[in-house]
Amino acid sequence: MTPYVLVVEDEDALATLLHYNLDKEGYQVAVAADGEEALTLASERAPDLVILDWMLPKVSGIEVCRRLRGRTDTRNVPIIMLTARGEESDRIRGLDTGADDYVVKPFSMVELTARVRAVMRRIRPALADDRITVGDIVIDRVAHRVKRQGKEVHLGPTEFRLLDYLMQHPGRVFSREQLLDAVWGSDVYVEARTVDVHIGRLRKALNGSTEADPIRTVRSAGYSLDVEAA
Repeated sequence: MTPYVLVVEDEDALATLLHYNLDKEGYQVAVAADGEEALTLASERAPDLVILDWMLPKVSGIEVCRRLRGRTDTRNVPIIMLTARGEESDRIRGLDTGADDYVVKPFSMVELTARVRAVMRRIRPALADDRITVGDIVIDRVAHRVKRQGKEVHLGPTEFRLLDYLMQHPGRVFSREQLLDAVWGSDVYVEARTVDVHIGRLRKALNGSTEADPIRTVRSAGYSLDVEAA
């Protein structure tokens, strides 16, 4: 499945920037504005990675980190701590509490996304690859580009995530509901037929006028990426 990242940040502008850049990288992103909301979201669905601000309302980042480490389902979830505290003693405290990495504000998004990819490579190597190739289709997560038979394919952000997910599981059939949950997220209400619309756009972009259709429609079941046609 698409890696799920929980961003815990109370500064609206930074939270929006983090969401945008991580979404562009192909991750599924949820944002919590305080420590209590973060713990609630994590209990509803264990994230694959947490980006956690140190200074938070209600429950501090350090306490959130401690509680996540105390739960069975989030004990091993990687945590990247964000903070304006650059002193060595603060970094040591954050790491001792259970953080896997430590980024001092202000930071560049290029640096942060590189650190996220590095953590993902350690815990889920197959999903952290910068490029995936299935047949004649190549998806580049870093450059956010897709090529088929060497030609550039222009996709919108939703079609990009949809293709990314299908390419992670070539040949497997997914129902509309499974694709909605993986690509749009379980906390967003979207009509199941929306999947058909985006599959149609993805097909149009991938196929051009001559290429074989790599997306197979399975009657009463859903869609899959056909390895032989790709």
